[in-house]
Amino acid sequence: MTYRFLAFDCGATSGRGMLGTFADGGFEMEEVYRFPNRMMELGGAYYWDVYSIYEHMVQCLAELGGRGVHLDAIGIDTWGVDFGLVAADGTLLSLPRAYRDPYTEGVPQRVFRTVPREELYATTGIQTLDFNTIFQLYAMREAGVSALGHAALMLFMPDLLTYFLTGKAVCEYTIASTSGMVNPRTRQFDLPLMERLGLPVGLLQPIVQPGTVVGALRPAVAKATGMGAVPVVAVAGHDTASAVYAVSTVGDHAAYLSSGTWSLMGITVQEPILTPQAAELNFTNEGGADGSTRFLKNITGMWIVEQCRRVWEKQGRRYGYADLMAMAERAQDYPGRINPDDPRFANPANMVEEIRQALASSGQTPPNGDAELASCIYHSLADRYGAVLDMLRQMAPFAIEWLHIIGGGAANTLLNQWTARAAGIAVEAGPTEATAIGNLMMQYRCIAGEQYKSPLFKH
Repeated sequence: MTYRFLAFDCGATSGRGMLGTFADGGFEMEEVYRFPNRMMELGGAYYWDVYSIYEHMVQCLAELGGRGVHLDAIGIDTWGVDFGLVAADGTLLSLPRAYRDPYTEGVPQRVFRTVPREELYATTGIQTLDFNTIFQLYAMREAGVSALGHAALMLFMPDLLTYFLTGKAVCEYTIASTSGMVNPRTRQFDLPLMERLGLPVGLLQPIVQPGTVVGALRPAVAKATGMGAVPVVAVAGHDTASAVYAVSTVGDHAAYLSSGTWSLMGITVQEPILTPQAAELNFTNEGGADGSTRFLKNITGMWIVEQCRRVWEKQGRRYGYADLMAMAERAQDYPGRINPDDPRFANPANMVEEIRQALASSGQTPPNGDAELASCIYHSLADRYGAVLDMLRQMAPFAIEWLHIIGGGAANTLLNQWTARAAGIAVEAGPTEATAIGNLMMQYRCIAGEQYKSPLFKH
C-alpha cells in the first residue's frame, strides 16, 4: 500500500513542505515548496509573521492539489518556546513574539525571587534561557500586555498553525516541554508552579502525545486547495524532537548533535536527569517521542554564520556554505576563538563587527579578512561541541562512543572533521533532513499503524 504525507518543517529562517511517499517498504522524500521566514521588527519588538507562514502552507497545499496529489496526513514542526494568544472567538490577538526579542532580559532573575533557580530546575528540568516560555509569560504579566488578559488559548507555534488549518486546539507534548512549565516526571503542566508566578493556567490545553490526529483541514481550506478533508497529525512538534525521532533506531552509546540555526547536543534517556550537576551545567530535559527524554544543551550554531553572511551580502560579497568551508580551511591556522554561547552574539546589529570586538577585548588579534573570520567561527563551534560533549559524558548513564550529527550542519564536512578532532570521538553525519524525515515517520506510524524502520537510519 502507498501512503503520502506532507511535512511542514518551519525554521527560524525558512520553511519547507516535504512530501514523503511510503510504498513497498521503501521511502522517498521530495521538497515541493520552500518559503522564507524571519523575525520582523516593529516598534522595537520582534515578532513572527505567522500569517505569512500560514499563507505559504496553504499555497503549498494548493500546488499539490493542482497536481492531483492525494495526502494521507499533514504534520507540522517548528522551533520551540514561542506561542500565540488566541481570543475566545478564534481571533489571534497579536503576532507571536520572537525568542530573540530582548524583552525577557533580566526576567529569570526576577522569577528566581519567587521560585529559586534550583527549585525551578528540580521542578521542570529545563535549562535557564531568557526566552523560555515561562519567562516570556512572566514578562508579559509584568508589562500588563493586554493580549494576555483577553486570551482564551495559548498555542505553541506548531499547535497554532495546526489550529489555523483545522480549527482544533491541542498542546503537543514535545513542544510544550520546551516551555519551562512542564514537569518531566508527570509530562503535564505544573499548575502550582505557574500559579505561584501569577501565570494564566486557564489558557493551557490538555497535552497530547506525538502521533495524535488533531482533526481534518477546515472545509474552506480543503475546498480552496483541492485537497479535501486531509487529517492533520500532531507529530513531535519541536523540530529537534522530530529530528531525534528520525534516528531513534541508530542504537545505544550515541550522542546526537542536531546542527542548524541552533545546535543541540544530547542523548536520549527514559528518565530525566535532574542532578545538581545537570542544573549547574545548564542542561535541559525536553520531551521526546514515546515518553522519552532528550537530555541536551543548546549551543549557538549556524545563526552566527547566517548573520555574518547577511553582513557580507550587504557589503556586496555573497558566500555559499561551500565557499565558507573552503575559506575556513585555507585560514585554518588563524588562532582566534570566541565562545559562541556568549550572550553578545544573541542578536547583534552587526555580527562580523561583534566577533571582531570580542576577539580584541579578549586580547586576541582580530581576523584579517573574511576567511580568517570563517575559520574562527568553525573552530570555535567545534571547540564548543567538544566541551559540551565532555560535560555530557560526565552525566550520561552510558558510555558515549560516537556522535551522530544530523540536520543541515551534517553537510558541513569541514566542521564535522574539526568536531571529531575537538571531541576525540567518531562522528557519523546525516541525514541532513532529519527533522522532516522524523515528521513523516510519525505520520506514517499514526496513519499506517506501524513504525517505519529503514536501514538508512541504523548505525
